[in-house]
Amino acid sequence: MKETKQLKQREHDFAAKLKQASVIERLKAYIDHRRKQVEGQEPTELPLFSPVSINLDLTSACNFACPHCVDAAILNSGEALTLDTIDGILNTLIPEGLLSIIILGGGEPTLHKDFEKVVTLIKQKGLQLGIVTNGSCLERVYRVAEILEKHDWVRLSIDAARQDTFESMHRPKSGLTLKDVLEPAARLKGVNPSISLGYSFVIVWDGISVNGHPLTSNLDEMAEAVQLAAAYDFDYVSFKPCLLRLPESEKETLLHGVKKEAENRIRQIIERNLEEAKKAGGDTVKVLESVNLRALLENRIDALKHQPNMCHMQFFRTVLSPAGIFHCPAFRGVEKAKIGTKAGYSSEAAFLETQQRLSESINTFDAASECCDIGCFYHHVNWWLENFIRSVESIDEIETILDDNFFL
Repeated sequence: MKETKQLKQREHDFAAKLKQASVIERLKAYIDHRRKQVEGQEPTELPLFSPVSINLDLTSACNFACPHCVDAAILNSGEALTLDTIDGILNTLIPEGLLSIIILGGGEPTLHKDFEKVVTLIKQKGLQLGIVTNGSCLERVYRVAEILEKHDWVRLSIDAARQDTFESMHRPKSGLTLKDVLEPAARLKGVNPSISLGYSFVIVWDGISVNGHPLTSNLDEMAEAVQLAAAYDFDYVSFKPCLLRLPESEKETLLHGVKKEAENRIRQIIERNLEEAKKAGGDTVKVLESVNLRALLENRIDALKHQPNMCHMQFFRTVLSPAGIFHCPAFRGVEKAKIGTKAGYSSEAAFLETQQRLSESINTFDAASECCDIGCFYHHVNWWLENFIRSVESIDEIETILDDNFFL
C-alpha cells in the first residue's frame, strides 16, 4: 500500500479527489465492477454508493437575464425543491456516502424561500458546501455565513469589471449595479473570515452571438476584475471560457464552428490578458483557470472533446434539480441525461430505482458521440479511469490521499 499523501491540486484534480481516504473504497469498488464487466464475467450490480458530490439546484427562478446562460431554457418555470424533499434527500444520501453539495445552476439559489434553512440543514449534517450566486440577495447569505467552515466557499458570478459590461452581461431585472454586488460581498469576509470568496469571470470574446445577438466582449477587463477582487476582499478570481448550448442538440459547447485562425487569435488575446490579470493579483488574489480554459490556451480543445465511450464520472457526481436528476451539469435539463425525478433520492426505494437508471446510463450513454462538442471538465479523470480499468494494475496500489476537498 502506498503512503497517504496530501491533496495538492485542490480545485481541478478530480482523479486525486477520488483517491481521498473517504472516497477511495468506492473508487476501488467501481473499478472492480467495471473490470468484471469488461472481462465478461457474470453481470454484477453497480456498487451501492451515493454520489460523492451533487449539484443542487434549489429553484428555477432567476432575477437576471444573462444572454450567455446555458440554462436559459429551464429558468423561471415556477418549480422548486421543497425543504422536506431536500431533507429526505440528505437523509437518504448521507448514509450512502454523500460528502459535498454545490448549490447552483438552473436558477438563482438565494431566491428560494427556504434558502437559509437549506444551508443550515446541509451544514448541520456535516457536508462541505459551495454556493454559487449572482450576488443580488447576499443578505440571505449573511444570515448563514457564520455556520460555514474552512473548506466551504461562496462564488459570485460577476463576469465583468465595468458597470456597462455587467449590465449587458447580466441584465438584472431590479436595476442592480456591479457596486451593489461588490460592496456586500466584501462584508461577507467580515462575518466569517474562513469563507473562501470567489469572483467568477466567464470570458467572452468578439464574435460570440446568441440567437443572432452578439454578446459583449469582456476580454480587456480581466486584469481590472482581479484588481476589483483585491479591493473587495475576494480570495480568488476564477476565469473560464464562454460556453453556449447548441439549440439543435441541447449540448453545451466550446468554440463550436470557430475556425483555427480565429481560435488562435482568441487564444493569444486571452493569454495576454490573463498574464496581466495574474500580475494584478500578485500575492493578494489567486487567479484560477478552469480545465477547459487551460486546454484552450494549450491548444488542446480538440483533445478535450475526445471522450471515452463511457462517462465514468456519472457514478461519482450528479445534478439534482426541480426538473429531475441528471448525470452531468453539461446536460442539465436534457431528457436523455435524466436518471430520476426530483424525488429520486428522497427515500431508500427511490434511491435504488435511480441507481438502476444510473447503471443503465453508464452502460448506454455514448460519451464519445454525445460529448464530442463539450470541453469536458472531467475529461482527464474519465480517461484515467478508462485506462486503469483496462490495465493490469492492482487497485490496492492506488495511493490514498488525505481528505480535504470533496467537490466534483
